[in-house]
Amino acid sequence: MTSTTVLTPACSAHDVVRVYGHGNAEVRALDGISVAFERGRFTAIMGPSGSGKSTLMHALAGLDGVDSGRVVLHGGGRGAGADSAVEISAATDAVLTGLRRNRIGFVFQAFNLLPVLTARDNMLLPMRLAGTLPATHWFDEVVGRLGLTDRLDHLPHEMSGGQQQRVAVARALLPQPDVIFADEPTGNLDSQAGAEVLALLRSSVRETGQTVVMVTHDPVAASYSDRVVLLADGRLAGEINDPTADSVLDAMRGLGSASAVAR
Repeated sequence: MTSTTVLTPACSAHDVVRVYGHGNAEVRALDGISVAFERGRFTAIMGPSGSGKSTLMHALAGLDGVDSGRVVLHGGGRGAGADSAVEISAATDAVLTGLRRNRIGFVFQAFNLLPVLTARDNMLLPMRLAGTLPATHWFDEVVGRLGLTDRLDHLPHEMSGGQQQRVAVARALLPQPDVIFADEPTGNLDSQAGAEVLALLRSSVRETGQTVVMVTHDPVAASYSDRVVLLADGRLAGEINDPTADSVLDAMRGLGSASAVAR
């Protein structure tokens, strides 16, 4: 008898619509999207420019509202209060602030480090604002895995771009959030530093069960993920499991052709 592994969602969107502008200037950035992102997996969101990939990530993370539909952060994760599911699309600002501190992590293209704080203090700042600190063994494990043990007392300008992005990854990992959202995390890095950051995100998924959802335009970056969700014109356009750079590139070429025909 063959057993089947049931993947549970960390977050999901249900018939989500997001519209910008009015009348002839109206743009349906998200046009009835329903998609789930499984816990303990690394998922990339890809699509042509204007496909809605960043809008979807911002909606999932509670950084932007939706006009209709539901966005849910599911229970069962590791962050504070993670036993309960929360409808992000209906949450108050106070609830969203709490979620961003405890259950949602962020890694952006711009490292967003405070220049007057050391690497250590930049890593710990969100948790200190939430009135907590990581266990010493977990802090040491994350810092060691990211190769930052000898950089903890350095200011951002004393570190390379790759090291600064590692600090940003550590800052996202330390609270052990339900989901880490990464928005073009290698966009400001050279190819070697970018590969190192992507490998670190992948290892955090495989070794600690972290959930990562990444927006990228780069097929090579997407090949580090377990699954690629494809968007076009604000709608789902397919997905790729166990992607390679070539399979992603082929799919993106197909999306570009289909989008051109639709226009």
